[in-house]
Amino acid sequence: MHSFSLIICTYQRPYALLKLLRSIGEQKLYPYEIIIVDGSTNLESKNLIAEYNFRNIEYYLVAEKDRGLTRQRNFGIEKISRDSLIICFLDDDVVLQPDYFEKLMETYENYPDALGVGGYIIEEHIAWEKLENDSTDFNEFEFDGWKRKLGSRNVLRKKLNLLSDRHPGIMPEFSHGFSIGFLPPSGKTYPVEYFMGCAMSFKAPVTKRLKFSDYFEGYGLYEDLDFCLKVAKLGPLYVNTAAKLYHHHEPSGRPNQFKYGKMVSQNGKYVWRLKYLNPKLSVKLKFYIISILLALVRFGNVFNTSKQKEAFTEAMGRFYGLLISSRSKS
Repeated sequence: MHSFSLIICTYQRPYALLKLLRSIGEQKLYPYEIIIVDGSTNLESKNLIAEYNFRNIEYYLVAEKDRGLTRQRNFGIEKISRDSLIICFLDDDVVLQPDYFEKLMETYENYPDALGVGGYIIEEHIAWEKLENDSTDFNEFEFDGWKRKLGSRNVLRKKLNLLSDRHPGIMPEFSHGFSIGFLPPSGKTYPVEYFMGCAMSFKAPVTKRLKFSDYFEGYGLYEDLDFCLKVAKLGPLYVNTAAKLYHHHEPSGRPNQFKYGKMVSQNGKYVWRLKYLNPKLSVKLKFYIISILLALVRFGNVFNTSKQKEAFTEAMGRFYGLLISSRSKS
């Protein structure tokens, strides 16, 4: 097995971090070193960690200049031992299954060309079924002999012929592709162009050659997509659906809904144009039509969900992000 290190960037989430560290302690394969980069404005996480005897931990409380997800990741990379061959990244609000690292490292053994491998998030609210007789309903998605329900926004996109025609984890020409959550729980490994930042890993030389972009400030939405697309230009990436974990989406430390919506639109365009520098006019129109449609769907949640304020402010953020990004040269 490869020697591997783990970087955990955290911000104002001491008890979520504790849950993660406990799940790491139960791993069949344990990290060579665990670098915790804390951007918190208090000492709660530091003090809580000190109460427990976790192995191989190096803790850093960073100053303002190194605060923010991409900066903290770059800070952590600089602290990694030269002996480490693989660098793993986990969000502070995930919980691992006991064989997570074992399955991740096996992927590098089985696919020696891999520059990066992503884990697989267990989504208990999504019901996957084995496909029988090759039959699916209009509101279902099929991949590799499995099927699941499409959400209402994707059903609408399908009706309007705006749904991606690429595999999950592959960005279509107009962006707005299927996320890693559309890979089935088959236990197989799939080639991708991107995976989720909460559960990713890369060969160490890649993280030395490429840095996480300072374009993404603070919370850093789509910073993982940005980095993965850059790595994918150099070599293959994979997701191993047997390397499983839970992502609990801890509410603390997240931006307000307006800022989140703005980042969805603004950062979404940024990473799209990272891969497709000069898309045709028809492709640009498709990107904006889908973006506007999704913003309208989010606005519609004002009338069909209990979280009306969150839906309204996120929708306004999405529209604002589209407006200011459309004024840029790209």
